[in-house]
Amino acid sequence: MQMVTSISHRLAVLAGAGLLLAANIAFSADLVVWHAYRGEEKTAFEKTVAMFNEAHKADGISVRSLAVPFDAYADKITAAVPRGRGPDVFIFAQDRLGGWVEGGQTVEPIDFFIEDETLESLIPDLMAPMTYRGTVYGLPFNYKSITLIYNKALVKNPPKTSTELVATAKKLTDASIGNFGLAYEYSNYFFHAALMNAFGGRVFDPGPTPSVNIPENVKAVNQMMTWYKTDGILPADPSAALIGSLFNSGKAAMVLSGPWFLSEVEQGVDFGLAMLPTVDEAGGKPMAPWLTVEGIYISAGSKHKEAAYELLTFMVSDEAALVMATEGGQLPSNLAVYENPKVANDPVLSAFRAQLETAVPMPNYAEMTLMWSPVTTAMNKIVKGSASPEVALGEAQSTLTKSIAALRKGR
Repeated sequence: MQMVTSISHRLAVLAGAGLLLAANIAFSADLVVWHAYRGEEKTAFEKTVAMFNEAHKADGISVRSLAVPFDAYADKITAAVPRGRGPDVFIFAQDRLGGWVEGGQTVEPIDFFIEDETLESLIPDLMAPMTYRGTVYGLPFNYKSITLIYNKALVKNPPKTSTELVATAKKLTDASIGNFGLAYEYSNYFFHAALMNAFGGRVFDPGPTPSVNIPENVKAVNQMMTWYKTDGILPADPSAALIGSLFNSGKAAMVLSGPWFLSEVEQGVDFGLAMLPTVDEAGGKPMAPWLTVEGIYISAGSKHKEAAYELLTFMVSDEAALVMATEGGQLPSNLAVYENPKVANDPVLSAFRAQLETAVPMPNYAEMTLMWSPVTTAMNKIVKGSASPEVALGEAQSTLTKSIAALRKGR
């Protein structure tokens, strides 16, 4: 009923503007939505699409979903949508938003469509990642961040501070037999960002101007290297596969990772989740992981934008959020769903919802895609000991600055 009311309201607005004929045409629509979900996520998403279709039979709207392999997804959006060959709606994380907006003809602004009722139904602050240069381009659908995941057989009381983290991890580390108290992809900047943010670090200052080599970032990397080299609580070359193997075999007591990691945990491993600890070396500030927000966007070339927006609002509704949370294991942007006992009493969903309070949205600047390569190179040099943090981050700063200048010149 809420969706029908929403349709009627906007049709009335359009009628008042002399656009009712166009609106009626728009609401006889066959829509295509692209996503990259697999497994239970895919099944849950397809169920919500079926729910939408059933609710909108009388409106003449039908939606077909298409799962796109994640590795090729972003490039397919960039190549297809501006040429009018892509979907009407697509779902992707906010870090590519700026690039798509700057590239043009990819993402439709939705400021005109948004109603206060929709905004009030969402978790506060999740609209910011959907906004670029003051314009809103999507609705937040789901979010992800990392948190502390621990083996309950090895860790009775998860650490709340970095001092407790190191003390607990040292007791559980014996590198000679491959046991480590802590394991995470510390040379991967996405995972390292939680420590970076605790120290007040950042990769961009407003502008965006690169700030990779600022003192706060150097301090954060030095702290990471202390855990690795001095404290000896981290394994070398921490790939995702290695960390999963260590945790499943009981050789990693604690892991810093996200909900995707849990699908790799074997049955029989009794695990718990806890907030990332505060960092004593950063004045007691909490580790603040980067927040990835999956936005749901309307393609700029869609011929059915009004109908497409109805799909957006349905996907952030109470009923769709409950399916995505309880059947797909997702973390919806919908605020009310976390009051539902099925979600509130779920230890995984409630843990990641709690971690959201300290998470920092990953930048959505167009320049963000240029950051990963130089910073990854810097982190690898630092970890391997071939360059100091100051030198490696300085090189990354220089490379990123040049790349951004070339990008802006080419616009």
